[in-house]
Amino acid sequence: MTNVIIQIRADLKATTDSKTQKSFQRFFKEQVKYYGVKTETVGKIAKKYWPRVKTLDKKAIFGLCEELLRSDYTEEAFVVSFWLPNYIDQLEPGDLATFKTWIDRYINNWAKCDGFCNHTVGDLIQKYPETVTELKSWAKSDNCWLKRASAVSFIVPAKKGLFLEDVFEICDTLLTDKDDMVQKGYGWLLKEESRKHQKKVFDYVIKNRKNMPRTALRYAIELMPRELKQEAMKKDL
Repeated sequence: MTNVIIQIRADLKATTDSKTQKSFQRFFKEQVKYYGVKTETVGKIAKKYWPRVKTLDKKAIFGLCEELLRSDYTEEAFVVSFWLPNYIDQLEPGDLATFKTWIDRYINNWAKCDGFCNHTVGDLIQKYPETVTELKSWAKSDNCWLKRASAVSFIVPAKKGLFLEDVFEICDTLLTDKDDMVQKGYGWLLKEESRKHQKKVFDYVIKNRKNMPRTALRYAIELMPRELKQEAMKKDL
């Protein structure tokens, strides 16, 4: 199925967009590798080849995914992120170890991290809640992207109000992390949990605001009423 990879890359090269090429890098503080293809277009390309890919066995599918990730092109990572949520019925708890390896080796910007974790890992932990323990260990990693992954993998279930106590435990681990991508990741997670658990998230923020970086705090309270935001942002504590 190497031909699939060749064809995907040809399609990506053929659909580069000059405006996207010029603006892509400005969304990242680190240097990123990219073609300059709109995300919507990448999704169409991924969808085009999925009917062929999904007929393969898991080992072959994962092999294609890893080859795309290994290229370091952001759009090729996006193809993986479009494919694997469609494969959730075949995913098993043990696949999380593979995903951890991929994040550790190949994920190097927030877009790759969030694209992969929001749905692929997020769907897996909803299907197999016992895997949450493994996600908690990622929060203790030395790799900033694994740490961000430990938070953003819960974004979709958090919107439903799920895993609240596990989310607080992960946020406790990440609370004073110095990396702003980690801070934004767990702050975003708290924001999503606040949709269903505003008071509990607010109480968590108030309890921890002396130690919580302002970046994370601002993200966490973004959806809250003005008076709660003002209370949370007070400095005279």
